Amino acid sequence: MGRAHNHPMTLDNPAFIDPALDSRAVTFENPSGGRGAGGAAHGGRKGAPNMRVGAGESVVLADLDGPGTIRHIWMTIPPAPPEVMRSLFIEVFYDGLEVPSISVPFVDFFGLPHGRPTEYHSALHAVQEGRGFNSYVPMPFGERVRIVATNGGTRSIILYYQVDYTLSPLEAGNGYLHVGFRRENPTVQRRDFVIVDGLEGPGRFLGCAIGVRVIDTGDWYGEGEVKVYRDGDDDLPTICGTGLEDYVGTAWGLGAHAAPYGGAPLSIGPSRPDQPEFVGFYRWHVLDPIMFTSELKVTIQQIGAKFFPIGGERALAEYEETHPVAGQGWQYDAKGRYLAWGIAERVDDYCAVSFVYCTRPQGVPRLDLAVALADIERRPWEAAHPMEAVSAVIGTP
Repeated sequence: MGRAHNHPMTLDNPAFIDPALDSRAVTFENPSGGRGAGGAAHGGRKGAPNMRVGAGESVVLADLDGPGTIRHIWMTIPPAPPEVMRSLFIEVFYDGLEVPSISVPFVDFFGLPHGRPTEYHSALHAVQEGRGFNSYVPMPFGERVRIVATNGGTRSIILYYQVDYTLSPLEAGNGYLHVGFRRENPTVQRRDFVIVDGLEGPGRFLGCAIGVRVIDTGDWYGEGEVKVYRDGDDDLPTICGTGLEDYVGTAWGLGAHAAPYGGAPLSIGPSRPDQPEFVGFYRWHVLDPIMFTSELKVTIQQIGAKFFPIGGERALAEYEETHPVAGQGWQYDAKGRYLAWGIAERVDDYCAVSFVYCTRPQGVPRLDLAVALADIERRPWEAAHPMEAVSAVIGTP
């Protein structure tokens, strides 16, 4: 992967200067990223900023010789229904590998599940106004990197993009970014949903973006713990959190919010804000790094909370038949304010995109688009984006 610099990279310092960094950008107007070759179409007057990508068509966004590092990716397509937004997916191949090290839906790559873009900003992602998708996750590459976008939908779309990168010898210790997609619809009761496993170290778990489609009953879906198994952990993990919203960095529920290293940009439903149908949250392990030497597995439990009012003995008995208790079991209120409360096992629809650096490139499971698209169509209580009338016209030949 090339020799290392003789000084540390300090790109977070705006005053840092290093002429050895050869700054480049790839767009449809300069697909090779060549020096002095940007914006040549139509006399340099914005002649080819986008491309119509037909149904089932793939386009190569970048095919670059290294070594180098992708520093920023910006993409957009016109607003569209969820199944259209999630039908566009991205695959990345390193160093001539025939299997992708990144294979995920476009919107999920930028931290948003369920095909439902919304505005948010974090330390590594920014989806500005819910329409401009930005990733600042570094993507080092050695000999070569190839980025392919595929429209797996049934209608054509208009795609814009820019990949900003530098060519230079790589820093010692840098790894290749691996991003994989998983979904269980529905999950299996008492079997923790796997966010990531199967990648070989040495490596680093950078974080994840998780989606929940809440389909089970109860008063709260997010009591499950996130568990990180690394380097020989068997029955019990080395790192174990205290609950879903706690892992994100908040507490006592999970409303829509965003912060540098954790947040929940998406939390929507037909009625109460604390009873959403579609939830999306992210967590970046930047300042609290999770390294592994040989193996990694990250999971999250499906456990919820339920309260029963005075006189709810029958409802409690019926709930127990399908929802085994977790933790300490049902807690009964001696003061008579309610009958009982507790946490219990449940079943929901979970998906996750994991971000993992590994010292050598390797394959992730190829995206199963049918799995990604199931049950995400727009609900009657959701309003269409105002621009969809226009995008339906420009996105159809």
